[in-house]
Amino acid sequence: MPIIGNAQLRLLEKLCNASAVSGDEGEVRKIVLEDLKNHSGQVRVDALGNVLVTCSGSGRKRLKVMVTAHMDEVGFMLVADEGEGLFRFEMVGGMDVRQLPGKAVLVGKDHLPGVIGARPIHLTTTEERKQKIPLDALRIDVGPGGSKIKPGDRAVFATRYQRNGSVLIAKALDDRLGVVTLLQLVKNAPPNIDLLAAFTVQEEIGGRGAKVAAYAFNPQLAVVLDATPANDLPSWDAEENVSYNTKLGLGPAVYIADSDTFSDPRLVRHIIKSARAAGIPCQVRQPAGGGTDAGTIHKARAGVPSVSVSVPHRYSHTAASIALLDDWKNTLALLDAALRRLPPGLLATDRI
Repeated sequence: MPIIGNAQLRLLEKLCNASAVSGDEGEVRKIVLEDLKNHSGQVRVDALGNVLVTCSGSGRKRLKVMVTAHMDEVGFMLVADEGEGLFRFEMVGGMDVRQLPGKAVLVGKDHLPGVIGARPIHLTTTEERKQKIPLDALRIDVGPGGSKIKPGDRAVFATRYQRNGSVLIAKALDDRLGVVTLLQLVKNAPPNIDLLAAFTVQEEIGGRGAKVAAYAFNPQLAVVLDATPANDLPSWDAEENVSYNTKLGLGPAVYIADSDTFSDPRLVRHIIKSARAAGIPCQVRQPAGGGTDAGTIHKARAGVPSVSVSVPHRYSHTAASIALLDDWKNTLALLDAALRRLPPGLLATDRI
C-alpha cells in the first residue's frame, strides 16, 4: 500500500527546494523522471513537457482513470535588464503584489540569490507608505555583477523546506504535495483500473499542460490532486470565522465546485463514501473561487467527468505555505481507497 514515510518526506523536500516556474518545469521534471526510472509502466514526456505514465491494470472492464498533479509553481520572469543588477519582472501565476517587497528570490538556472527591492522606510514619505506599491515600482536586485542572468529567466521565492513535527513549511507545497502523492499511486497502482498519471506543466497559468495530456490519454474520468487554500484563520475583527472553505487538520478537501469546474457528482459521492468506509477523515471544499487542472480536463474531447481532491494549506501563492503531515497522509490514503473501490459501472449511473 502507498505510504508517506521518510523517503517521501525527503523527496518532498527535494521537490519543494527545486525551481519550476510555469513554462520552466525542468528541475522538477528531472526529479520525477529519476524517481520513475525503475517503473515498469510506460513513461514519456510530451511536447509541452508533461510527464505521462500509463499503468495498465489486470481486472476486467477496467476504467481509464486520469490522475494529475502539476509540477509548476508561481514565480517571476525577468523582462528587462536595467543595469547594476536590477531587473524589471512580471509575475507568473496569481500572487498578491503586497506580499512581494523584501522577499528573497533565486534567479535563473544557477539559482543566483537576489531580493525583490523597494525603497526602505527611511526613504519614503508618510503618504507613500499608505499606498500599495505597484508591481512596476519593484525590481529584482541581484547586485552589481549579476551578469549570468538575462530577460526571460525565471525566479522563485528562496524559501527552503522545513519540517516542525507534523507541520510542513515550504514554497510550492502547491503542488509538490500532489506530485509525491501521484508518484506513490503510480508505484502502487490499483489493479482494477488503468491508471493514467499526468505530471503536468503550466497549471498556474491556466491548466495548459493538462489540456494536452487529457487529449492524449482520452480518459473516461479524471481525478486532480492539488493543494487548496485553508481559510481558517481568525477573522480580522476577532469574531468567529464562519466563512472558511477548508481547514487544516480535517483531512483532504473534496471539491464540489470552483471557478472553472462543477465536479462530477458521481465522483464526489464515491470519494466521500470511500472515505467513510475506510475511516479516513475528509472535508468538502465549499464552492468558491480558484481552480485546478480539472478546469481544462473536463472539457477535453467529448468531456471527461472530473473531480479535484486537495491537501489544505495556509498562505497559498506566497513565499511560504503551511500544511499538516496528517492531512497529506490522509489524502494519499483516500485516493488509494477510492481508486481501488471504483466500480466499472460508476459512469452508467445517473449524474444527479
